[in-house]
Amino acid sequence: MDGAVTRDVERQLRSLPTDASHIVVSVGGNDALGAAHVLFENVRSVAVALVKLSAIREQFARDYRRMLDTITARKLPVAICTIYDGCADDEIQQRINTTALTIFNDVITREAFRRGLMLIDLRLICNEPGDYANPIEPSAQGGNKIAAVIANMVTGSSTMLRSQVYID
Repeated sequence: MDGAVTRDVERQLRSLPTDASHIVVSVGGNDALGAAHVLFENVRSVAVALVKLSAIREQFARDYRRMLDTITARKLPVAICTIYDGCADDEIQQRINTTALTIFNDVITREAFRRGLMLIDLRLICNEPGDYANPIEPSAQGGNKIAAVIANMVTGSSTMLRSQVYID
């Protein structure tokens, strides 16, 4: 649901159709938008900035894990999506956005790997300016690319590259 944050997914899950075969979750971008103000705060050192970013990461990780616990309890195949990089109006803002989003995407990828969930990396799918309708929303082109990957994943007909991650 547009505008939703990680804490909203549990409520949305109540509307999951009883005949659902898979769950695909794309959440976190609005959490990042809600924390973006910290990027423009003045700090005395990079270390202080990292401590602030760490606190944001830790809260997002708690919320994201709780959300995944609720979703995986449904015992359906689950795929989670990274947050796409977007397409800012200028190069400096794009670099800031992409770097800041790594904090959130690290949580998402770690949880996918830790839980053995399928991961759809939207950063690699929406990788052209035409994939965006504005700096933070996919265009019809980007939406079609995302939908095609999800359809191929669900039907098992994907010819796309797959990676395996080994953890202990």
